[in-house]
Amino acid sequence: MADLSATAQALVAKDKGILAADESFPTIEKRFKSIGIESSEENRRSYRDMLFGTAGLEEFISGVILFDETIRQSDSAGTPFPKMLEGKGIIPGIKVDKGAKDLALFPGEKVTEGLDGLRERGTEYFELGARFTKWRAVITIGAGIPTDFCLHANGHALARFAALSQEAGLVPIVEPEVLMDGDHSIDQCYDATKRTLEALFMQLNLHRIDLPGTLLKTNMVLSGKGAADQASVAEVAERTIECLKETVPAEIPGIVFLSGGQSDELATAHLNEMNKRGGTPWALSFSYGRALQAPSLKAWKGDASNVEAGQKALYHRARLNGAACGGTYTEAMENEAA
Repeated sequence: MADLSATAQALVAKDKGILAADESFPTIEKRFKSIGIESSEENRRSYRDMLFGTAGLEEFISGVILFDETIRQSDSAGTPFPKMLEGKGIIPGIKVDKGAKDLALFPGEKVTEGLDGLRERGTEYFELGARFTKWRAVITIGAGIPTDFCLHANGHALARFAALSQEAGLVPIVEPEVLMDGDHSIDQCYDATKRTLEALFMQLNLHRIDLPGTLLKTNMVLSGKGAADQASVAEVAERTIECLKETVPAEIPGIVFLSGGQSDELATAHLNEMNKRGGTPWALSFSYGRALQAPSLKAWKGDASNVEAGQKALYHRARLNGAACGGTYTEAMENEAA
């Protein structure tokens, strides 16, 4: 599976990360409401056109995760988005899961659906230009949860997704996210994340997944949003790396973190601190959605006259996260001109 390995390596190339632009219809509607515009198909197309058309984006962005609607749309010149991105040297990818649903008989827990028809969809997405896929599982910390069964169910689904992706010639990004929601301590997050990753890699092994042709997208080990004691940047970096070293095989080429509700700046600072420490067998990069897009969305406001401002905001945020991949980000860079 040499092609898969080469694609996976390219996605975690030096000082580059992934732009997650795979928001579901409810999520993009919520974001558009924040700037007062309707979530119409044309507005969604125009927004993604603005993002992907950013000059120099390929300096810091290796790949873009698309939504089913978006992979079928075109830029303002009529070029399909996958071809447009490929022309910039950016690898197109696709979100293939159908969202997290309640796990029957396990109150407070979720399991992600979307395996039905995935073999056929994978073949179609490859023909449309995608070269990697993503599947997100949602893990909640609470009284008595996550249960072992929830972790097993989600790990099994992630592994089946990964197998079908690799069969179609697509690099799978397996994404188990332990949510920040709650008042749990960083120790509780560490325990839940460790158990989640152990269950995941057991299933990936059982399903004969080619690890060099796979990427892991996961949460950082953080205090819950509602916790009175918030861990420092240094502690988050230390505990996250410790957890990953205990659970993630060295054959995985890279780990692309999700921002998971952190502020734009904090997500960058945490990534930077981990890379400053070094000593990991895998590349540590980013696969951010809101933490990359928020300043751009706010600057754009759905107005064609603000496209350049929106693109400058995205380029600036991408550049800072690219620096964090090399451990060279500084807080002073936040105020530098885009």
